[in-house]
Amino acid sequence: MKIIPAVLAESLDEFVMRMHQAEKFADYVQVDIMDGVFVDTKSFDVEMINNMRTPLSFEVHLMVQEPINVLMDINNPSLRKAIFHAEATKDPAGFIEKARERGLSTGLAFKPETLIDDFRDIAVRCDTLLFLAVDPGRYGSPFRPGVLRKLSRARQEFPDKTICVDGGVSLDNLKLLYDARVDCVCIGSRIFLHGDPADNYRMFVERLRELDATK
Repeated sequence: MKIIPAVLAESLDEFVMRMHQAEKFADYVQVDIMDGVFVDTKSFDVEMINNMRTPLSFEVHLMVQEPINVLMDINNPSLRKAIFHAEATKDPAGFIEKARERGLSTGLAFKPETLIDDFRDIAVRCDTLLFLAVDPGRYGSPFRPGVLRKLSRARQEFPDKTICVDGGVSLDNLKLLYDARVDCVCIGSRIFLHGDPADNYRMFVERLRELDATK
């Protein structure tokens, strides 16, 4: 399992601060981009991503309407993966095609209420399936355990996909996700909002090592 710090910021100052914090302990992060329409919260101007120079590689989680428009506005060489919500676009196949033309990996995100069957044809075309375990758009939302059933089904039906969980991940429930054979977890508030982010990240790494040792 890989631990991916999730950077959610409503302002440029927050974005720059959290990216610089993450540079001290990570080499890869997820950047959440929100438009205030698909989700209630609106993030910083996407142009700031283009101006950001960082040693970090990153993926974007596009919680926006018509994500292809935002994707085409991002021009940063450190971008590696683009994750979108199929219900937010009229042309999910077009999004995947444009991302791949740019050499990007692709991910399909599922909100807690989104069913796998609703977008199975899109899921098979993506590299990653990202399952939200919280209502999207805000740090600190509570974990929704119903996601565990989705994870079990996804692992059985899509054995070749990277399966990720985003939101509500804690030291207490990490074992549940580990046992579900999740490939990566995206962690935001429990890394960035309380205490030292580097120390918080290390606690998750140490917990993961403990789980590995008991296999």
